[in-house]
Amino acid sequence: MPDRAADDNNDSLSNDNDDYYDDDAIPFAISEDLVQSPTHKQASITSTDFDGLLKEPLLLSEDLAKGNGGQAWPAGYVLAKYLLRRKLGELRNASIVELGAGGGLVGLAVAVGCRSTTGTSQQVVHITDQEPMLALMRQNIERNDLQGRVEACVYDWGAGKRPSSVPAQPDVVLAADCVYYEPAFPLLLQTLEELVGPQTVCYFCFKRRRRADMQFLKAAKKAFVVVDVEDDPEREVYAKENIFLYVYHPAKSRPVVIEQGTG
Repeated sequence: MPDRAADDNNDSLSNDNDDYYDDDAIPFAISEDLVQSPTHKQASITSTDFDGLLKEPLLLSEDLAKGNGGQAWPAGYVLAKYLLRRKLGELRNASIVELGAGGGLVGLAVAVGCRSTTGTSQQVVHITDQEPMLALMRQNIERNDLQGRVEACVYDWGAGKRPSSVPAQPDVVLAADCVYYEPAFPLLLQTLEELVGPQTVCYFCFKRRRRADMQFLKAAKKAFVVVDVEDDPEREVYAKENIFLYVYHPAKSRPVVIEQGTG
């Protein structure tokens, strides 16, 4: 399906309050803007070192038989490369949870990168998705010898209960192209609000394909401080493909601006 760029030209990506939609104006429902299913390809194994950012390549099984999460999507590569290039030092000893991981591309890339630089680190990355993706996530953990470093589990958004194996308010939350069906957007927002604590940083990357993507961003700006990532050297490249990378901070961490009097 062609991207809805022409329809979204008037959507601003700033934090101005005027950009927000009213709650009643955010139509999280199936519509004609729904992303079309990709052409199903044969199950395969992909090997990537993210343009040399990994010392050892990541091996990723892809299989669409269980759903669209079985394929690695462009935003996942963008987020993984940014983290490997800019944030690996901060991630080495962090508690990390990936939402809507699919086959686990981003979380696994981070784990491989940390393994290459820390050796005996006890860090555990939690990659999560729905039940159909569980076997694929576990397969990719084993394929990269990441047992003990990465744990896969089912995390159903909006279920009202966080899986016991997933840390509450982790240091880092990762999400990349994690929503396929529009009705999942409010469930994702609810889960982020439950998971993101006072010290949590959420890296959120997506390819704009429909109006609902931008409507979710506007809703997220009401719940979090949303910052556009500007220190990625590849930003101009993937921006041309309508891929956006943001950092979400807890709203309570929003800086207070004190206006100076004129005397």
